[in-house]
Amino acid sequence: MDYLPLFTRIAQAHCLVVGGGTVALRKAGALTRAGARVTAVAPSIEAQLKTLCRDSGGAFHEREFAESDLENAMLVIAATDDVDINRVVSEAAKARNVLVNVVDQPELCTVILPSIVDRSPLIIAVSSGGRSPVLARLLRARLESTIPASYGRLTELVGKFRDRVRQRIPDFDVRRDFWEHILQGPVAELMFAGRRQAAEDMLESELRDAKPAPRGEVYLVGAGPGDPDLLTFKALRLMQKADVVLYDRLVADEIVDLCRKDAERVYVGK
Repeated sequence: MDYLPLFTRIAQAHCLVVGGGTVALRKAGALTRAGARVTAVAPSIEAQLKTLCRDSGGAFHEREFAESDLENAMLVIAATDDVDINRVVSEAAKARNVLVNVVDQPELCTVILPSIVDRSPLIIAVSSGGRSPVLARLLRARLESTIPASYGRLTELVGKFRDRVRQRIPDFDVRRDFWEHILQGPVAELMFAGRRQAAEDMLESELRDAKPAPRGEVYLVGAGPGDPDLLTFKALRLMQKADVVLYDRLVADEIVDLCRKDAERVYVGK
């Protein structure tokens, strides 16, 4: 990985946007939706961007960028069409250990802003590491079409019950099995159908009657010729559920990497 994916809380944080045009407005909009206080700096700033900065609790300055603009900033985005200014902003930010993103110049960035599928509180981010933003947007569009808004409501329901489930089911593995049953069963289907109260009532019942899930199921997944794209959806789902994964020398590393990250992996040779 060239970048470590992180979700960062920027609510009420001071974020700086260097630039005053359409691109700067788009980036500032993303920051304010996450609750940031945005300040814009540029010789000329669009009226809509000025309003956005004021409404966020930030400010705007119609002048050239100065290093002092980075004071107390958590993140800076350089969104100008001047390569030299972008480089100055990047170097100044790095010298102060301020996170910096430079639009369309990944070599000057310490952070990349991904394409986002927003199903708040469920957020899915897609990044190409700055190599192909268009590809990232195309993948985001594909995800948008397959992940309905009801997944956000399902996430809220899970969050409401999370502490109670932890208290009722202290064993981590049993608790994980419980949640997998909930998220792939009738409770989830009721949420997808817009029947929130019925889903909540059923989850209450499931939690009240919760018992340790049966253990010891074994599944055989054929790795085929070694191409991960040829795996079935069911195979991927089972690989993501497994507690222990046994694999031999004929299984490609790319396929083993698709198994659940915290599963125990056992190499069995030939």
